Amino acid sequence: MSTGDVVLLVLAGAGCGLVNSIAGGGSLILFPALLVTGLPPLSANVTNSVATWPGYLGGVGAFRNEIGERRHLLPPLLAATLAGSITGCVLLLVTPSSAFDVVVPVLVLVATVMTALQPVVRRRLKDSAGADHRPTVAAVVGVFLATIYGGYFGGALGVIVLGVLGLTIKDSIRNLNATKSVISLLDATVSVVIFGLFGPVDWASVLVAAPTCLVGGYIGGSIARRMNETVLRVCVVTLGAVVTVALFLKI
Repeated sequence: MSTGDVVLLVLAGAGCGLVNSIAGGGSLILFPALLVTGLPPLSANVTNSVATWPGYLGGVGAFRNEIGERRHLLPPLLAATLAGSITGCVLLLVTPSSAFDVVVPVLVLVATVMTALQPVVRRRLKDSAGADHRPTVAAVVGVFLATIYGGYFGGALGVIVLGVLGLTIKDSIRNLNATKSVISLLDATVSVVIFGLFGPVDWASVLVAAPTCLVGGYIGGSIARRMNETVLRVCVVTLGAVVTVALFLKI
């Protein structure tokens, strides 16, 4: 790995953690950076999944009070997450790398569009006066399907899960976001275990990007209230669009 690659991954890791904490869609920074260093799409995808795990851990820490208050909702949702994540990871590993190379531009496009639509999702998730005491069947099924996507690719997973929870569970946005953070952490943990054992992870890249992803996530959590989220999202979506075009054109 060249010095330039190290610098790129340090910056991309920090940017990924920062964006995930503030707006979501951080994989649209780290994933293309891994591609630039020369990793093939499949290896870049699994490496990205492993390297971003520390950022999700930080998110759960930030919501520990809300998570404790809503822990009665978690068992069915986490069971669905475990099943969905394992399914997605296995699908990725048994899919020929050539097939993943074909589908990855579509996945990046989906992640980019979901990140762009995040403000719309948030506006539709209005705080509820009451709260459900248990998740609905629709919530469990929706989380299962969302985390299949998360295990397979994972870009903008948090946006997708928050949308599923908002449509299927009556609760405040803050509590839903806390629940989403636990689901995202479990999905990422499954990816780390399965890809770490069986996937083509580039561990040198993980060692460079993971610590800065953690630092970026911590900093992002502390400055989220002061940063212009709209500007940040525009930059991320623009990057995602460029990467999508480049992948479709095989540049």
